[in-house]
Amino acid sequence: MNPSRLLILSVFVVASCGLAYELVAGALSSYLLGDSVLQFSTIIGAYLFAMGIGAHLSKYVREPDVLARFVEIELLVALVGGISATVLFVTFAWAGTPFRVALYALVLVIGTLVGMEIPLVMRVFNQRRDAFADIVAKVLTFDYLGALAVSILFPLFLAPRLGLARTALLFGLLNAAVGLWVALAFRRELPGWRLLVIKGCGVIAVLALGMSGSDRLIGWAERGLFGDEIVHARTSSYQRMVVTRWKDDLRLHLNGNLQFSSRDEHRYHEALVLPAMEGHPDPKRVLILGGGDGLAAREVLKYPQVERVVLVDLDAEMTGLFSTAHELVALNRGSLRDPRVTVVNLDAFRWLETATETFDVAILDFPDPVNHSLGKLYSVPFYTMLRRALTPHARVAIQSTSPWFAPHAYWCVVATLREAGFETVPYHAHVPSFGEWGFVIASPSTSPRFVPPTAYRVPTRYLDADTTALMFRFPPDMGPREVEPNWLNTQRLVQYFHDDWSRVAR
Repeated sequence: MNPSRLLILSVFVVASCGLAYELVAGALSSYLLGDSVLQFSTIIGAYLFAMGIGAHLSKYVREPDVLARFVEIELLVALVGGISATVLFVTFAWAGTPFRVALYALVLVIGTLVGMEIPLVMRVFNQRRDAFADIVAKVLTFDYLGALAVSILFPLFLAPRLGLARTALLFGLLNAAVGLWVALAFRRELPGWRLLVIKGCGVIAVLALGMSGSDRLIGWAERGLFGDEIVHARTSSYQRMVVTRWKDDLRLHLNGNLQFSSRDEHRYHEALVLPAMEGHPDPKRVLILGGGDGLAAREVLKYPQVERVVLVDLDAEMTGLFSTAHELVALNRGSLRDPRVTVVNLDAFRWLETATETFDVAILDFPDPVNHSLGKLYSVPFYTMLRRALTPHARVAIQSTSPWFAPHAYWCVVATLREAGFETVPYHAHVPSFGEWGFVIASPSTSPRFVPPTAYRVPTRYLDADTTALMFRFPPDMGPREVEPNWLNTQRLVQYFHDDWSRVAR
């Protein structure tokens, strides 16, 4: 291949790799630290700042050494960027606090090296006496095309299929391949090309070894993080799912956060589902938003009059796992396989925008509003759209975080429902794995006022008349707070949530 064309192709690969490391760092920090807006914003800012430093440092590379330094930088980027996700996983699992230091140190190092690549390539073209305007046009065109390619592939294929660690290693191999083929193609212009080839082969060998052993290493790190045996671990486009087992206790963790323990999840799911179901005389059509584990659906299906359940959950990996893994299917009693249940893998906000069917009961079982993408599912516009999907006498039950640990966030959910035109009845339950947890019963203004049930038409393990009566009473230290409703523009709920939990952490 013509050397100039080879360099242009290398720019395409280099740009792809540079953006891939940035996306891996942003996704990994979002998984492990939450608040995706903050994490991606700070990662992108730090990365671009480091690229600026790298571009500045590139001018100190002496003219005869430009091509050799470009090859060496490619190999260094390949090694550091390739192992970055694995290092961060292990650091988070075993070191705890230094994770942020390691995260931003790696971002700054990789960004600085990546920032040196394009200026050096342009100088190589200039040495070959290509027209400057042609150099700039070619380099920037292929730089942007490479960025576009990886930005599409990363969420649709790479992250869900390979996982973050192997994705970083794959792009490390591509970076190393660029360094190796440039060293071979320009060997007549590189006095020390043989040493560069040896270094390139060594880096490729290290990264290839990492590709073959990364799953075992990440599994070892996650076992250290969670402490228990890992029985299932999957990475989707949206989250990292890990199911652990200790004796007879199965636990689901999403992005490192506990979602349920099989020892006490019945308390949470009975409290979430059964009061709303009892509040409707004949609940035939039920909507579940979230709840991809099928546990809320299990409680709904206890009612023989239920004819249809539509479960809308964004993550097909989640619903797939809980409809196929035998121990998880046993836990949800095969609810996701029930012929009355229709599973829709779509963002609930988008689904509600076009929904035409109406429902007697709606169960909203979303994760806590830790970021803006989740906060929109607790907003006035979202609840307004939900009202259109309800029958006049419908009941809605909403998971609403903890009124003890996050009181402002909890009462913000209540205020948001009221702003959207719902009558609300707050309540709470004690779930040992989480402490006091909050829910809200919401009803359209056309529905009779909700009265807490004194008996249940289905078998229960936790709820009875006395327990239910206590759930609907709030002691003064969990009582209402002065809060604003949650609008899409302001996302006050996300701020309340983080402020509340930061006070708990102190």
